[in-house]
Amino acid sequence: MKKSSFVAMILGTVSGVLFSLGMCMALLPEWDAFREGIIFGAVGLLLGLITLYIWRRMEGKKPVRINGKMLAFAAFGVLGAMIFGVGLCLCLVWTNYVVGTIVGLVGLVMLLCLIPMVKGIQ
Repeated sequence: MKKSSFVAMILGTVSGVLFSLGMCMALLPEWDAFREGIIFGAVGLLLGLITLYIWRRMEGKKPVRINGKMLAFAAFGVLGAMIFGVGLCLCLVWTNYVVGTIVGLVGLVMLLCLIPMVKGIQ
C-alpha cells in the first residue's frame, strides 16, 4: 500500500466517523446535542476536504477544477441519493413497501447511471 493511500484511508475514516456522529447528534432529538452535532459534522466535512487536498498533493495530481459539467454530475448524484433515501423512508418509516421499493430503485438506478456519465462508455 502506498503511503498516500494509507494516509487518505486513515484521514477519510476519521472524517467519516466525525461527520456521521455529528449528524446523529444533530438529528436525533433523544441525544439533545444539536449544536455539538453541527460542530462535529462541520469538522468531519472540513477534514474530508482536507483529506482530498492532502491525497491529491501526495499523488502529485492537479487540484480539482470545478466546472458546469462537474456541478451537474454532483447535482444529479445528490438528487439520486435523495430519491433513494425517500424510498428507504417509505419502506422503513411509513411501511409503504411497494411504493418505497419502486422509488428506492429509481434512486439506485440514478446513482448507477453516474458511473457511465462520469467515466463514459468505451
